[in-house]
Amino acid sequence: MRKIDDETRQRILDATDIVEVVSDFVSLKRRGANYIGLCPFHNERTPSFSVSRSRGICKCFSCGEGGSAVNFIMKIENIGYYDALKYLARKYGIEVKEHEVSAEEREAENRRESMMAVNTFALEHFEHNIHDTENGQGIGLSYFKERGINDEMIKLFHLGYALDRPDELLKSALAKGYREQVLLDTGLCAKNSRGITYDRFKGRVIYPIFSVSGRPIAFGGRTLRSDKNIAKYVNSPESEIYHKSSVLYGLYQAKQSIVRKDKCFLVEGYMDVISMCQAGITNVVASSGTSLTQGQIRLLHRFTKNVTVIYDSDAAGIKASLRGIDLLLAEGLNIKVLLLPDGDDPDTFAQHNSPAFVEKYIEDKEQDFISFKTNILLDGAKKDPLQRAQVITDIINSVACIPDPITRRIYLQECSRMLNMDETTLALQLKRAIAAKEETRHYQATVNANAQKLSQSYETKQSVAEAEVKTQSQASVISDTHAVQVATISATPTSFIRPYEIELLRYVVRFGMITLCDAYDSEDKAIPLSVFEYVYQDFVTEGITFSTDECAKLWDAIKAIAGNWSVDYQIHSEAIEHEVAEFVVKRRQEIREQAKDIQDIQRLEGALAFDTAQKREELEKSFACNYLSDRLLSHPDDIVRELAGRLAINKHALSKIHSKMTHMPSELDTLPQKLLEALYSLKYAILIGQERSLRTQLSNLQKDGNDNFERQINLIQQLGETNASIKKLAHFLGERIYDPTNRK
Repeated sequence: MRKIDDETRQRILDATDIVEVVSDFVSLKRRGANYIGLCPFHNERTPSFSVSRSRGICKCFSCGEGGSAVNFIMKIENIGYYDALKYLARKYGIEVKEHEVSAEEREAENRRESMMAVNTFALEHFEHNIHDTENGQGIGLSYFKERGINDEMIKLFHLGYALDRPDELLKSALAKGYREQVLLDTGLCAKNSRGITYDRFKGRVIYPIFSVSGRPIAFGGRTLRSDKNIAKYVNSPESEIYHKSSVLYGLYQAKQSIVRKDKCFLVEGYMDVISMCQAGITNVVASSGTSLTQGQIRLLHRFTKNVTVIYDSDAAGIKASLRGIDLLLAEGLNIKVLLLPDGDDPDTFAQHNSPAFVEKYIEDKEQDFISFKTNILLDGAKKDPLQRAQVITDIINSVACIPDPITRRIYLQECSRMLNMDETTLALQLKRAIAAKEETRHYQATVNANAQKLSQSYETKQSVAEAEVKTQSQASVISDTHAVQVATISATPTSFIRPYEIELLRYVVRFGMITLCDAYDSEDKAIPLSVFEYVYQDFVTEGITFSTDECAKLWDAIKAIAGNWSVDYQIHSEAIEHEVAEFVVKRRQEIREQAKDIQDIQRLEGALAFDTAQKREELEKSFACNYLSDRLLSHPDDIVRELAGRLAINKHALSKIHSKMTHMPSELDTLPQKLLEALYSLKYAILIGQERSLRTQLSNLQKDGNDNFERQINLIQQLGETNASIKKLAHFLGERIYDPTNRK
């Protein structure tokens, strides 16, 4: 089987902005945090097709079509999953190489999962050190406290400490069953010149680096020693799961705030992000001390088009980093620049001033990139005509990076005003700059294409003999496999049981990790059970399995995803608490503005306590409710993704008029009753099938004149037990025996 490797698939999914993808086919307008337009899958006059950039999904509330960006392309272009991935890869300039899945690739996939698992262990280990060990509290925790970082930020960013012992993490990981090679692959450990394995981050405070989805993929460590022979910062090396040029520090914590505020602040280092976030600027990320890359910019563009770059007052450093502005402009982003006061960087500025002052300073001092770049570059060049000409050329080259012609025109007019130059002259220079950039781009594309052809030609000549042998050996295997698949599909039961399985899975996909009820252990201690856990335990206890291949495959995918729930929930809960804290700050500001007296304040504060608890519950429910569906909608398996897509989206919704006239309980309101109804209806259908099978067997024995009375008596007993069970379920279900095939 030919496939796109998981690393490339993830790069494509990470680069994909669903708003950009859908905008190629639908004219979208912003409405709150989402976008809306006319559905491309049916004719309509009133827009009902909604697109959520933060969740990466779309849905038509009229016809019910929707899903992830991959699903959207599959449906609108009528192509398969891997063709849709290739479409998106072309859109975002990602090279795709298809190949047969080998044993080595399967091993690499397992290795990636092992690396993710050991990073999660290391994250918890470093956090344990800083909170629960004497050295961690006295050294690591004290350092952050001295830097002014509070407990909320330490928890939100999962800051930690690596004990100053050469192999403390190594021994702990080996004791838990992790392999040494995986620790070396992730960069958590390294080997010295004598071949001895040691902890890379020993004696350092730890800054975990997360993927967009919230999984720990790397770490940064800062030494607390004053020894100049020791590197101040040590970072995880590049690995299969960590590519520094495609990662922004703090993006996982900031992404919801960025989408909500439609703006992002870009700083340089870890502490800059943490201190700014503590000061209330929660929509902030860092390039982690490196020059800004195309991968980081595209990642940022998925969440907003409005970026403010924050610089300290070091003129030399600013000039060296101006290239990053050109890259941001070329991506079509709206760029502003903020210059901090002398002697301050974002960390110290946020620490030395109140949150109100920080917000006011940003509001007053932000400026567009043309004004900023002009002031920086013209400083010291006003008396030198040649230097001034070079500065003007440099500024025009930046304007030439902007892809939108209208925006370019506006900036050109601003340049003309600020530089006191004729607009026609600048327009001519701009036209030349655009032509030069296009020529360079075309030349580079040609060079890359030729290099790729030469490389492919060389690889083909080197491997042609091996390929022929491999093709011959695989031909019979493929033929046999195909025959087995056809036989399996043709043998798939088409009985009435399938609709009941589908209906039960619909509840699991849509509400899988929502708490359904409490179970009690031997000590009578309540343990919350989610929808998935309840169904899973019932299946295990009753020995139930799904009879159809597609349902069984979806169930296996759900079980695999649910295995990561506890880690993902722990990570996401910090983001929830941070959003709740923002909600409280905003509401208290409103109380100060609205309250007339002390009694008014007390009344509003009492209401705030209730609203805060409700807000937290809403956020937790939203994450739990969408946890399975969000991951299933981008699953690589066609059957899993398509079936999950049909089940995750509610095809019917009440009209606005009907919703205003009467209150109808939602599926979430009636979930316990409806889930039990679906589960018991499935059991009822299974028992009906068993009863029919037993009757058929008994009838055949009697028709054949078989005198095996012992076998007949055994079948009669089984039939009686089955009918008794059917009656019990019928009594529970009542006269209204649920039939999903007649669902309205």
